[in-house]
Amino acid sequence: MQKILIVGCGDVARRLLPRLLPRYRVFALLRDPAKAAAWRAAGATPLLADLDDRKRLARIAGLADLVVHLAPPPGEGTDDPRTRNLVAALGRARSLPRRLVYVGTTGVYGDCAGACIDETRRLDATNARAVRRVAAERRLRAWGRRSGVTVTLLRAPGIYAADRLPIERLKKGLPALVDRDDGYTNHIHADDLAAACVAALRRGRANRTCNVVDDSDLKMGDYFDRVAAAFGLPRPPRVTRDEAERTLSPLQMSFMRESRRIGNRRLRQELKLRLVYPTVDDGIAAALARKESCSP
Repeated sequence: MQKILIVGCGDVARRLLPRLLPRYRVFALLRDPAKAAAWRAAGATPLLADLDDRKRLARIAGLADLVVHLAPPPGEGTDDPRTRNLVAALGRARSLPRRLVYVGTTGVYGDCAGACIDETRRLDATNARAVRRVAAERRLRAWGRRSGVTVTLLRAPGIYAADRLPIERLKKGLPALVDRDDGYTNHIHADDLAAACVAALRRGRANRTCNVVDDSDLKMGDYFDRVAAAFGLPRPPRVTRDEAERTLSPLQMSFMRESRRIGNRRLRQELKLRLVYPTVDDGIAAALARKESCSP
């Protein structure tokens, strides 16, 4: 049985695990010992290490045939030292993994002024988070070329699920932009992203990028409106961009300054993934049905 290492054991990793267990022995890289029991009970082998500690990472050298890298960069700087440390640790072994799948962000494209784009779009990261992701991608590409490891880069937009909808935002009454100032946003359900990771492990091409987005074509405010309507919440008030700058945090505004409409042809044709939630309407409907089924 092949061995696979999951790096970055958050929500998407938990959704990924049951898809892997029938075919692989799964190792989960954890830095918090308190989480080990839960991962062991779920069927994975916990491996205590820390991407910020190169010495502790030595134990992963030569361990896995396949790697899924889901860990985000640190919250500051222009580089991703975690990816740098991971690559260095994997490279210490005589036996390298055959494949590595990295989940990054569509934020690397920057603001496209609402244009329809695909993976050939020039990278133009405009915020620090995306700059760090570009650094991670470039390091992984270079390592793949040098080592012969098949590195596939997945770029994900806003990840949502039944428990990852903007319910609290709506309850707080935070504003959305008026239509003329609003930008297009892209989405993927967390379950479909987990499925895309499996598809990339099987069919991903070397040094190939793939946008993991659904078929939705919505502005951000329209997305909020649909969630509000489904769950019986007030729609967010609409404000101009200048008004939003005075009301919202810099982090919230960083998402509102970018607009792009991202195609998923490679996801469908190369990775051959059939989305369970082709649009956010499908995901919202499933979330609502789940809520109603759990209600007394």
